[in-house]
Amino acid sequence: MKKIGFAIMSLMIVISFTISAAPMPADAAGVKAKTYANCKEINKKYKGGIASSSKVKNKGGATKYKPFVSKALYEANKKSDRDKDLIACER
Repeated sequence: MKKIGFAIMSLMIVISFTISAAPMPADAAGVKAKTYANCKEINKKYKGGIASSSKVKNKGGATKYKPFVSKALYEANKKSDRDKDLIACER
């Protein structure tokens, strides 16, 4: 009986560490996405720009870099998406 109790307690400890170590998305943690002043600032950090999802396609033609995908970051910088293709500051 002690072995079963010990096994259950060990399992509970492992599960609690797994849950607490899981990364939280920026939206769930209450962290506000950074707003950049212009495309030059965005492209310093994200060379391909910022896409709202991985399924969006670029309307402007061929691009050199793949965009970083983040809905929250895109929404914060939506003003920089001139062609309204759901990718801000693509290059």
